Amino acid sequence: MAEVILEMKNITKTFPGVKALDNVNLKVEKGEIHALVGENGAGKSTLMNVLSGIYPYGTYEGDIIYDGQICKFGKISDSEEKGIVIIHQELALIPYMSIGENMYLGNEKGKNYAINWDETYREADQYLRTVGLHESSHTLIKDIGVGKQQLVEIAKALSKNAKLLILDEPTASLNEEDSKALLELLLKFKKEGMTSILISHKLNEIAYVADKITILRDGATIETLDKASEDTSEDRIIRGMVGRELTDRFPKREHSAIGDVAMEVKDWTVYHPLYSDRKVVDHVSLHVKKGEVVGICGLMGAGRTELAMSIFGGSYGANISGQLFINGTEVRLHTVEDAIRHKIAYVTEDRKGNGLILSNPIRINTTLSNLKEVSNHGVIDKDKEYMVAVEYKDRLKTKCPGVEQNVGNLSGGNQQKVLLAKWMFAQPDVLILDEPTRGIDVGAKYEIYCIINNLVAEGKSVIMISSELPEVLGMSDRIYIMNEGKIAGEVSAAEATQEAIMACILKSDKGE
Repeated sequence: MAEVILEMKNITKTFPGVKALDNVNLKVEKGEIHALVGENGAGKSTLMNVLSGIYPYGTYEGDIIYDGQICKFGKISDSEEKGIVIIHQELALIPYMSIGENMYLGNEKGKNYAINWDETYREADQYLRTVGLHESSHTLIKDIGVGKQQLVEIAKALSKNAKLLILDEPTASLNEEDSKALLELLLKFKKEGMTSILISHKLNEIAYVADKITILRDGATIETLDKASEDTSEDRIIRGMVGRELTDRFPKREHSAIGDVAMEVKDWTVYHPLYSDRKVVDHVSLHVKKGEVVGICGLMGAGRTELAMSIFGGSYGANISGQLFINGTEVRLHTVEDAIRHKIAYVTEDRKGNGLILSNPIRINTTLSNLKEVSNHGVIDKDKEYMVAVEYKDRLKTKCPGVEQNVGNLSGGNQQKVLLAKWMFAQPDVLILDEPTRGIDVGAKYEIYCIINNLVAEGKSVIMISSELPEVLGMSDRIYIMNEGKIAGEVSAAEATQEAIMACILKSDKGE
């Protein structure tokens, strides 16, 4: 019988007005990859924050038994001393410090208040090789991509002698290639005896690496599935997560007649804001019609976000050139205010950093993009603001105690709904959605897809950027494929497949 390294018994955690965890039980065996799944707000991250000491002993009920001992962690360093290391979805790295400095920040090498930099960088390089990252530990974090930053976080965890590695949505920001490499790394660690707890909404990844899968729903343990003896298919996991069969991942859209061109970009070129000789968008031309969902896909670094932000009032890039037409008329959008005035909205991929003010309530966040509608002579009417926020909360089915709830206390899926509400209130005709379902569960994704369908049914135009090819294929009427800042191809939904899209990218890589 396998040795149990971790047991969490009857864990209950309450926040003001909300019971986040309700007698949750979790048992993890040594040397296994144990997945933790559930809808947004199910309590997955809260449970791991209890385990790692972020929520200290005394703020929750129940017991943590690790390596045969009852643990009462008062802070995160207490759990790290035991070899429990958590890697959060939002990477905690400092861009203008080196990889080595980041890896040993708070865990410095040396004595008598003097850091031994030779030892620091030497050990850092060794751990980087262990995770398969062939960068110098002297390299600045800002100079490596997100996929490599994720590997730095894992190397940092290993430098703390991790025995139990907790990964919260580790592939949420990674492309398919980087995701596969990270999963293979976890399997390698498993062979070496490492235990991992993996939180992910990507069920295909769960099915690939996990030995056991514990499902949480509404703060309670539903069941634990054993891959060796039970059905762990995606459909089976979804049924446990949402409490019902989800027969179709993408809601059917009644295709009303697609109208005239709402927005068109011609010969659009954008340069990097700091490196003036680096072209990030290279002579791109595309259009979207009224009542149409246009998908934009491509590998990370293809220039999709840069394209979207540069269109949205030049909010990214330098030396922007090309033509932009709204309803057939050429316009110049120099600011975000110009873009909003011309009925264009951009829903950022970074909802926590650039999309929402987490410390403010839903009420304030909902009206940010259109304050004049809730103001009288320049003074915000809080009653009107409240009514607008309640209207969008009900319309988008946002789960929250009320619109005075701070956005930072909502689950990822509900934060995304607030972000959508913010831009829907601006009454746009064209919505550019950048990774609209990143880091949210299948149930919340379905609700977002329904919102998109409702928007195009009203005659709105939607441009959807997504790294998830099934999502692009399931929601789009047409698809543009981007690679290295250029449009590599355009396909209709009827002729699009994952294989055809990847083949188009590879073909453009070869310059064909």
